[in-house]
Amino acid sequence: MNGIADTIERFIDWCGRAVSWLTLFMVVITFVVVVLRYLFDTGWIAVQESISYMHATVFLIGAAYTLQQDAHVRVDIFYSRFSEQARAWVNLCGALFMLMPFMFFIGWMSWEYVIDSWDVLEGSREAGGLPGVFLLKSLILVMAALLTLQAGAQVLRALTVVLNPPPNSNGGSD
Repeated sequence: MNGIADTIERFIDWCGRAVSWLTLFMVVITFVVVVLRYLFDTGWIAVQESISYMHATVFLIGAAYTLQQDAHVRVDIFYSRFSEQARAWVNLCGALFMLMPFMFFIGWMSWEYVIDSWDVLEGSREAGGLPGVFLLKSLILVMAALLTLQAGAQVLRALTVVLNPPPNSNGGSD
């Protein structure tokens, strides 16, 4: 089980690290947009939209990486005090009964939205905007798939802990 989880998590890690470079590009392009606008009184809609595209990509693709790194916001009042076994149960139940069903729901609900966008090869509503809105909308499905994969890795890791409790975990002796 750990081998499968390792493979999934290596892929999620690669995706997260790759997409993180977009934050640097966003800063550089935002700087260029500001310089062009205020010093040269010019600009292009496509360049401005590219910042929004990159921002959306970072959030949609980076969500699974953030989950993997345990960096999502949560109420940690009780969880941090739980034993490894109890945390594994929380992670197992959370992934199986909350995250995975929600990701399936998002995938199901957004499927037609994405397909409709692909049918017309949807582009920007703005003159001079970027043509690939359909690609951006497709990232919703990619996000759902990546988060489902990461949830699967969490399930496998949690099952390893739940099914192989450490010695003396039930409070008794050998």
